[in-house]
Amino acid sequence: MANILNIQTSISGENSVSNKLSQAVINQLLEKNPGSKVVTRDLAANPIPHLEIQHSASFVIPDDEKNEQQKEASKHSDQALKDIQEADIIVIGVPFYNFTFPSTLKSWIDSIAIPGKTFSYADGTPKGLIKGKKLYLNFAVGGVYDNGLIENMEYYLKTLFGFIGITDVEVFQSQGMMVPQLKDENLAKTVAKIAELV
Repeated sequence: MANILNIQTSISGENSVSNKLSQAVINQLLEKNPGSKVVTRDLAANPIPHLEIQHSASFVIPDDEKNEQQKEASKHSDQALKDIQEADIIVIGVPFYNFTFPSTLKSWIDSIAIPGKTFSYADGTPKGLIKGKKLYLNFAVGGVYDNGLIENMEYYLKTLFGFIGITDVEVFQSQGMMVPQLKDENLAKTVAKIAELV
């Protein structure tokens, strides 16, 4: 049994390819880990606000010392942090919007990258504090790119998660999802790869 955290970021709803890839991963995980629990957070439907002054300031205040305003400012981070701490496996759907991933995903990452909770500089060097997690990143890309754009996005996300201690990362991607001649074949290949590797 495992606790699986499913992070959705697509605005395409039922038509979302990134969600379909994530679901393919989750189906494989459930088959191999019967009885596992899946918690889904849809950041397109319920986005976490971008960082602002009160929210950021609340990071350095111990939970038992926060006033009501500070508790309200940090509630999204508190929930996101609880989700990731309780998860054994994290599955994230990553669509490609305007040459990068959605800002809702960045807001979620900003809300869990908290000094003293997910990373520390206590010994003089950065140290990730979230250990023992498996992360699956599932990229869905409308076009086809061979200029390093997708690789750069993958590297960036791996760096962000590695900073907080999550270094066991598996990446799946389907390109050409807006190209009728390529979509079905490329998607099928990626789903087959998921079935083989997860």
